[in-house]
Amino acid sequence: MRHLAIAAATAAALALTSCGGDSFHVEGSIGSAEDSLLYFEQMGIDGPVTVDSARLGADGSFSFSAPRPEAPEFYRLRIGGQVVNIAIDSTETVSVRADYPTMATAYEVDGSAECARIKELALMQNDLQRRVTALGRDAALTPAEARDSLEAMLAAHKDRVARDYIFKDPKAASSYFALFQAIGSYLIFDPGGAGGDIKAFAAVATAWDTFYPGSLRGENLHNIAIRGMKTERIMQTESQAAIDPAKVTTTGLIDITLNDNQGRPRSLSQLKGKVVMLDFHLYGMDDSPQRILWLRELYNKYHDRGFEIYQVSIDPDEHFWKQQTAALPWVCVRDPEGAASPRVSMYNVSSVPEFFLIDRGNNVVSRSTQAGDVDAAIDALL
Repeated sequence: MRHLAIAAATAAALALTSCGGDSFHVEGSIGSAEDSLLYFEQMGIDGPVTVDSARLGADGSFSFSAPRPEAPEFYRLRIGGQVVNIAIDSTETVSVRADYPTMATAYEVDGSAECARIKELALMQNDLQRRVTALGRDAALTPAEARDSLEAMLAAHKDRVARDYIFKDPKAASSYFALFQAIGSYLIFDPGGAGGDIKAFAAVATAWDTFYPGSLRGENLHNIAIRGMKTERIMQTESQAAIDPAKVTTTGLIDITLNDNQGRPRSLSQLKGKVVMLDFHLYGMDDSPQRILWLRELYNKYHDRGFEIYQVSIDPDEHFWKQQTAALPWVCVRDPEGAASPRVSMYNVSSVPEFFLIDRGNNVVSRSTQAGDVDAAIDALL
């Protein structure tokens, strides 16, 4: 696990931009906290920023309001070292009830499904922290045994969080929140390590690029994911020196097999005998409709002569992708690993859209930057 300063985590929890007009509300009560100062804080780029505060009375009631953010944003209620994390993505009203001695772990939250999921994640993190601390105090374990146990704990935790939260709905505020949970000063999901965690960052980054374009959090996460993928590629290059020969056919094609929009496995190599455009695409892009029209023109013009398109989507939302591709005539497959997929890395795709032209013998002839006049290039191969 790579050490990352807490500042790196808070740098990802940024965005103070909000739109005027509509407001959200956070209200409730904190018992057993009379005369305590309750802070309402936004998690800014340099750490918590106080939005408001209230001196609690005998009944512990409080009410805060602030302008609705343009994209999901994170706040917290704090008394001393006790914290309740809150996500806001609309003009909602979130209600929180707790007692001060157990405020961080035994609170109740209503009005926001995302806040409920964040509570689940926070409790899971607290349990992991407790078990890690107990492991460090177990004198009966050798250093190697303690390390193995720690790795097993982290792997099980990350598998559950990735499966049940991050990949289940990568655009959700709770998925973003999960990426930056930490044990002490160590991020649980490490965007700079070799353990494959970058796939989780890339999935959420892709979703936020799609659903919250231009948001500060989304752009920051996008940059983190890109840096992580570059680091991972460097590490893979150093360990492999070259692409695994088993992944390359006799004709030099790096084969791809993924399920199409009907759930059927489709292989790129099965199109041998045709001229193929291997296209990496993201339907969530702003200019996707225009590009699909261009591809339709190419397909309609050359398909009868033996031209085919094998399009690999890296969209995080499978249902959205199926809707977008339902009426398309070419081979549409989706890579569930998104931008962090090894198939994307093997073709050295650093941004989408990107395409490659493949001749009838399954040889990669050129990529977009080398194709020049695409119509002329396809016509020459046919």
